[in-house]
Amino acid sequence: MRILLALTVVAFTSGLAAADRLKDVATVEGVRTNELTGAGLVVGLAGTGDDASSPVVRSSLAKMYKQLGISVDASAIKSKNVAAVVVTAKLPAFARPGQAIDVTVSSVGSSKSLAGGTLIAAPLKGPDGRTWAIAQGGLAVGGFLAEGDGATQRKNHVTVARIPNGALVESNGPTEMPRGEIVLVLRQPDFTTAARITAAIDAALGAGSAHARDAGAVAVEIAPGWSQQVPALIARLEAIEVEPDQLARVVVDERTGTVVIGGAVRLRAAAIAYGGLTITISEQPAVSQPGPLAGGRTAVTPRTDLTVTEVSGDLHTLPAASTVTDVVAALNALGVKPRDLIAILSTLAQSGALRAQVEVL
Repeated sequence: MRILLALTVVAFTSGLAAADRLKDVATVEGVRTNELTGAGLVVGLAGTGDDASSPVVRSSLAKMYKQLGISVDASAIKSKNVAAVVVTAKLPAFARPGQAIDVTVSSVGSSKSLAGGTLIAAPLKGPDGRTWAIAQGGLAVGGFLAEGDGATQRKNHVTVARIPNGALVESNGPTEMPRGEIVLVLRQPDFTTAARITAAIDAALGAGSAHARDAGAVAVEIAPGWSQQVPALIARLEAIEVEPDQLARVVVDERTGTVVIGGAVRLRAAAIAYGGLTITISEQPAVSQPGPLAGGRTAVTPRTDLTVTEVSGDLHTLPAASTVTDVVAALNALGVKPRDLIAILSTLAQSGALRAQVEVL
């Protein structure tokens, strides 16, 4: 069996740079989602719930029965059709009471599957301890679990489920509209991009309308004429087009042999000597047959042939490349294998010939 490493090279052609909308480059400070978390019970499982002696399930069921006016001793509760779960959701900015949001339900006990279950009303709280939403409903599990005597069939992950629109918001989202100024937070802080955003906003709203605080934020003054129309002003800002600066970066994933080369990568002339190993393994079992009167037994003996071939390290010249297309063409001309290419890219960056930051995943 020959050991090979597959390679996929994905290159972004430089060409003419396309401008992006400001809403895709930055967000408004303070306008964000909030994480909600809760604990609850999933009922109606077909014997795939938590262990019957689970103290969490017993105490939770006893508490639920008590709220419904039924008094039950927790130690007497035994059920395999119930599972203890953690419920998570994201509270959108400017959420309003009655708005429905999606929730994710994850088993925290010994439950084998949540398929077919129903989540009983579970309060979802924020970091402040306040209940912001209530989740309840039937679970959607993208898979199945089938068990028999000595056989199990499973598809996908069945201990995590979703409930689309499974929670109702109980209070207004903790988000306020900007006052005095709008602060735009860059998704990827960069001084050049911040300067370009400032220039684009000044061109659209007038000189002096915006100023860059640092590489990660641009502040826009809310003029008196916009004080009562802040949402409209934000919408106008989001539509402004700006060309974000691109870092020269090469991302390498050694596990899959994937190399992604950014459009800003440049290559200087360099000479490279490289080598590699080719390992070939073949299995050819041999059968040992005893003589007719020997009284022995037929046996299979393993036999492995292992061959290692080292490729000579010839010296190759790489020409200078000013575009990502030229960089890819120069690297492909080497005709190297993925593992060698990954090592060559890292070495070129260390020597300064490859003008890019190499990031290994």
